[in-house]
Amino acid sequence: MKHLYIISLFVLLISSSVYAQQYSYPFLDHELDHKARTEDLISRLTLVEKANMMLYNSLAIERLGIPEYNWWNECLHGVARAGKATVFPQAIGLAATFDDDLIFRIAEVISDEARAKHHEAVRRGNRAQYFGLSFWTPNINIFRDPRWGRGQETYGEDPYLTAMMGSAFVKGLQGDDPRYLKAAACAKHYVVHSGPEVSRHHFNAVPDEIDFRETYLPAFRELVKADVEAIMCAYNRTYGEPCCGSPFLLHKILREEWGFGGHVVSDCWALDDIWARHKVKDNRVEAASMAVQAGVNLNCGYIYTYLPEAVEKGLISEQDVDNALRPLLHTRFRLGLFDSDNLNPYTRIPPEIVNCDAHRQLAREAAVKSIVLLKNNGVLPLNKDSINNIFVTGPMAADLAVLAGNYNGYSGEMVTVLEGIVNHVGPGIAVDYTTGVLLNNDSIFYGFWHAGYADVVIAVIGINRLLEGEEGDAMLNLKGGDRTSIEMPENQVEYIRKLKERIGNKKLIVVVSGGSAIAMPEVEELSDALLFAWYPGEEGGNAVADVIFGNENPAGRLPITFYKSTDDLPPFDDYSMQGRTYRFFEGNVQFPFGYGLSYSSYEYLEAKIDYREKRKEQPLTLIVNIKNTSLIDGEEVIQVYFRTPNPEPRTPFKSLVGFKRVFIPAGKTVRVKILLSIDFMKRWDVEKQEYVLYPDQYEFLIGASSEDIRVELTSHLP
Repeated sequence: MKHLYIISLFVLLISSSVYAQQYSYPFLDHELDHKARTEDLISRLTLVEKANMMLYNSLAIERLGIPEYNWWNECLHGVARAGKATVFPQAIGLAATFDDDLIFRIAEVISDEARAKHHEAVRRGNRAQYFGLSFWTPNINIFRDPRWGRGQETYGEDPYLTAMMGSAFVKGLQGDDPRYLKAAACAKHYVVHSGPEVSRHHFNAVPDEIDFRETYLPAFRELVKADVEAIMCAYNRTYGEPCCGSPFLLHKILREEWGFGGHVVSDCWALDDIWARHKVKDNRVEAASMAVQAGVNLNCGYIYTYLPEAVEKGLISEQDVDNALRPLLHTRFRLGLFDSDNLNPYTRIPPEIVNCDAHRQLAREAAVKSIVLLKNNGVLPLNKDSINNIFVTGPMAADLAVLAGNYNGYSGEMVTVLEGIVNHVGPGIAVDYTTGVLLNNDSIFYGFWHAGYADVVIAVIGINRLLEGEEGDAMLNLKGGDRTSIEMPENQVEYIRKLKERIGNKKLIVVVSGGSAIAMPEVEELSDALLFAWYPGEEGGNAVADVIFGNENPAGRLPITFYKSTDDLPPFDDYSMQGRTYRFFEGNVQFPFGYGLSYSSYEYLEAKIDYREKRKEQPLTLIVNIKNTSLIDGEEVIQVYFRTPNPEPRTPFKSLVGFKRVFIPAGKTVRVKILLSIDFMKRWDVEKQEYVLYPDQYEFLIGASSEDIRVELTSHLP
């Protein structure tokens, strides 16, 4: 197989050389800079060809030797929708790791596989959708309401955590070659876009200016700083303007204020919304003109086929089209799509790396680190020497969909929780299984006879992509993919009740799946141990078993607040942050943001701010000593929150400004440095129209969750 690969690569290099000789235009000269090549190519295109190149499914231009290219590709947690790929935990699960270095390594692997799959497909003459190098990932919308079906695609409810995870993903995906992008990342959906799904094509988000600037924008700002190549504008309107037709969003903020130099892509068929649903324009030609003038470079859809007509009618000029095309061509040059493969270091990644052992091991590490231990009365870790019979039950125990989440690929080696447990216990322990209860149908209960004979029961319950997801994807959800209730399905709660009644004092371990917060106070009460496993990817079953049997020490943390009831939530379509997330919610919650238990215990010792390394606008350095006071090695997620002692109205109760996941051996003390973001300490001054750090004393709250604060520091900032 290796010889065949070498032969095919040799043939490709020869054909690339012939290709370059056949089409010896300056835009094909790799020794010219990208700007010069872009200008040369634009000068050779007809208006119709320019419009074609601004469509996501750009056709070949044979007279210039330009092959077709499809911009629409996905890699939310692994290369998606394109056959075999390593499947990592869903994005919300990755956020639960609180480990931006891990996210960077995962993104590197994803881009390795993306490159390998792309070049192998091209060698086969396959340039279909999902085999390109421009990926519409990550989703950095703020998960403001747990009912949103697409919240699973995000990094949670906190602006700083979202920004750090998203920036790490972008850097890992795009690579560090000075000339070529490994892949092109895209921050979406810009902006103020997080449900409801049923109204996403026509609702108008009108957040307070402070919420807009302090909650909805910061993650996008930080990804622009991280040199993200693309921004996707959202379906909805913001402040009355379609997000894909808003000069305020796309030009004033994105280009002028932040200096974004990449390209803007519309969400798919969002330009149709401009005239058909938002009704701010009368027809497709006017919608195309509005989007180009606002700053949309790439159209996922067909509306840009009307650009020549718009020029003919005088609505826009051909120069407007040229200006919109330039950033798009620049991306294609940076990806190396017009160069011979022997010039690009990323073309040499072999197809054999796709879902290789090392990548599967990384998927397992990520799944382990994402699991959040919510309750443990001492039953975990489970001692295999003390049990002979395990009963595994629940609708998620052997479910494939629950591993994958949405926007996913498939590896061909997906490990369910049932399979993971069987893998761990070996041939000397009996493992029995039945579904027990259907996903959301209360007419069937089964498995109580099996439970009676077991030493321990492991129930795997929760929700999957059939109940939450994007508009139209959740087949058992009639509300467009969003949940109307955040409670655990009642039939599953009833099944847990009946199981507990049947087994009496025997131990009940409950594993819950889902992509968002689930209110489950009775399940918490009835269980002896409770784990939240998200949508954990291809190694999810092995990872859950690793934690249950003590091969791994859990340290996942909640990137979202788990409320007690749907009644705690404001109206879903209200984009005010008042009463939302740990930063503004005033009531009691079931599990707070940042929460998660461990098999180890930790003591937070002295902490201080080190001002010696402080430079203007640079992060502060916080130093804290943490001791593992247990007999078990483990990882602690140290979280630093920022608070103003005398808060103004609309000030968050506290805000995350730093975190670090740290390994601490049993009985040892480690000295930890954490960089604290000054930008996320600033407030938006409505009068000055800028972010300001007001002179005051500030409090730094250091702890294991947003509610478990161990050390407090008060300081003036220099």
